[in-house]
Amino acid sequence: MGIDPGSQRTGIGVIDVDAAGRSTHVHHQTIGLLDNETFADRLRQVLDDVGAAIDRWQPQQVAIEKVFVKGNNAESALKLGQARGAAICAVVLRDLAVHEYAAGEVKQAVVGRGAAAKGQVQHMVAMLLGLSGPLQADAADALAIALTHAHTRATLGRTGLARSSWRRGR
Repeated sequence: MGIDPGSQRTGIGVIDVDAAGRSTHVHHQTIGLLDNETFADRLRQVLDDVGAAIDRWQPQQVAIEKVFVKGNNAESALKLGQARGAAICAVVLRDLAVHEYAAGEVKQAVVGRGAAAKGQVQHMVAMLLGLSGPLQADAADALAIALTHAHTRATLGRTGLARSSWRRGR
């Protein structure tokens, strides 16, 4: 399962990976949070809805995007971090590990360029999973995070390297 956390919308994407490493689409959704009266209610919805998706789809692995904020808007960064925290709580309350990926890592893994545009990510996710029709951006990002984790896990298995050793200069 991949999670693209947000304070206005949170994306969830579930894929299945077979023994040969082929990924297939299982489920995706976008949790709309703007109808809630308070920000605390948004956080509760993230906790509840991510938890419900985990309970329904029973993922073995969960990956989430790290916080990435453009500009200097501290309030946006804080809200995003809180939404991310609520999603992480839903995962750890179900005794699953959380694997984290930066946006650039996800774009690099799915598109081949760490600075890819959102539309490119949406297009490649649809191609890789054989989906037709437009994908909502947050759901596409969540599926991209799931794909990134599947590719990373497979590479780690083949190489026996720790993920931290991939960084240059280490």
